[in-house]
Amino acid sequence: MEVQGQRPAGQNCAPRPKVIARLAEKYGETRQSIGLGSQNAVVEVFASQETGSWTIIVTMANGVTCLLASGQAFETLAETLPVAGTDA
Repeated sequence: MEVQGQRPAGQNCAPRPKVIARLAEKYGETRQSIGLGSQNAVVEVFASQETGSWTIIVTMANGVTCLLASGQAFETLAETLPVAGTDA
């Protein structure tokens, strides 16, 4: 992900509280995972266990949150690493 001016080009962006509220109210999505990306960007996955909708967002250091991707058929997985020396 390239960052231009602290906002990914071509993305829908807004203050984080507004984005989180919209994901909850319109789609019933809650945060499922979180991680730290480049340039201290926080990357989060929101999803609805009921409908299967999901959204990936990134919050830049300046507090602006942008939508990166969204879709359907979200599933929570708990996969284990393959045994060393075997095909994955």
